[in-house]
Amino acid sequence: MNIRRLNAVAKKEFIHVVRDWRSLFLALAIPIILILLYGYALTLDLRHVPTVIWDQSKSNVSRDLLSLFHGSPYFDVKGYHNSYRELQLELNRGRAMIAVVIPSDFADKVKSGRKTEIQVIGDGSDANTSRLAMGYASTVGQIFALNVVAREMELQGKEGFEQPVELVQRSWYNPELRSQNVLVPGIIALVMIVVAAMLTSVTIAREWETGTMEQLISTPLRGPELIIGKVIPYFIIGMADVAIAVAVGKWIFNVSIVGNAGLLFAMSALFLTGALFFGMTLSITFKSQVLASQIAIVAGFMPTLILSGFVFAIENMPIPIQLITFIVPARYFIAILRGIYLKGIGLEILWIDALFLGVYTLIMIVRAHKKFRFKLE
Repeated sequence: MNIRRLNAVAKKEFIHVVRDWRSLFLALAIPIILILLYGYALTLDLRHVPTVIWDQSKSNVSRDLLSLFHGSPYFDVKGYHNSYRELQLELNRGRAMIAVVIPSDFADKVKSGRKTEIQVIGDGSDANTSRLAMGYASTVGQIFALNVVAREMELQGKEGFEQPVELVQRSWYNPELRSQNVLVPGIIALVMIVVAAMLTSVTIAREWETGTMEQLISTPLRGPELIIGKVIPYFIIGMADVAIAVAVGKWIFNVSIVGNAGLLFAMSALFLTGALFFGMTLSITFKSQVLASQIAIVAGFMPTLILSGFVFAIENMPIPIQLITFIVPARYFIAILRGIYLKGIGLEILWIDALFLGVYTLIMIVRAHKKFRFKLE
C-alpha cells in the first residue's frame, strides 16, 4: 500500500466533503439533533400522569386519600367529575390517562374498619404507560391503607405500627433512575451508524454515477488504497461526532462518563470503523447513491434503534427476535457504552462484547475489499 496515493485519495475525498457543506453540516449537527430529540422527547420516566376523579364520598377521609394523588409527582389531577360518562369522555379525548372512582360509602367503611375498594380505570390504548400509572395508583392506595392502620392503633393507645417486612430499594449505577443516563450512551451508537453508514454508502456509488470510477481505475491506484482513503475523512467526522455527543450529553443532560473515557473513544473508533466499511460495502454493491442510502437506513439505522437494546429491552423480546439481535453489532457497542458510562467497568468484564465488535469490524473490512475487487473483474 502506497501512503502517498492513500493520502491523495483521502485529500480528494476530504475536499469533496468540505465543498458539500450541506452534508458536512448535517453530519456535525446530527449528534446535537438526536441527543436533544431523544433526550427530551424519548423519556422512560413516568411523571405527571393526567388524572380525573369522581369522589362520590366527598368526605374528609376521601380528601385525605386524594391529597396523596395531589402531592405525588406521578399524578396531575385534571379535574373532578360526577359520572362515568364524564370520565369516559375525558379518557376518549386523551385528556386523562387514568380515572379514580371513590365509592359513596368509602368513609363509613374506613371508619368502621371494613374492607373497601377504590376503582382505578386506565386507558389501555397505551398499554405500558397505563400499566405503570395504575401500578403507581395502587401504591398510593397501599400508603393510604397503612396510614389508616397506623392512625387507628394510635387512637387505641397501642404502640406504633411496624410492618413485618420492609423492602429497602437501592439502585446502583443510576441511583436517580433517570432515563437520560441510559439513553445518552445509546444515542452515541445511533449517531455513529447514521453518520457512518449513510455518508459512506454514497461514496463509491457517486464515482460510478458520475463516471469518474473509470478514471480512477486507469491510474496506479489500488483497491485498498481507494477504499481506505475514502474512509479516512468520514472516520475523522465520526470521531468528532462522538466528542460532540459526549459533550452535549454532559452539558445539557449532566450525563458524565464514570469509567475510562479513553476506552470509550477506543471502542467507538472500533465500532465506527466497522460501520464505515459497512456503508462502503453497500456503496460498492449497489452503485446507486439513492438505493445505497436507503438500504443503509433499513439495514443500519433500524436494527440499531429497535434490536440493540437502545430503547426496548432485549430480554422482553420473543426468543426468535432475541437470537436475531446477536448479529446486530450495536447490541455489543451499546452494552460497552453503558458499562463504561454508568458502571465504570473496563475490558476485564466487557472483553466479550469488544471481541464480537472486533470480529464485526474485521468482517466488514474484508467484505468491502472483496466486493470491490469483484466489481472490477
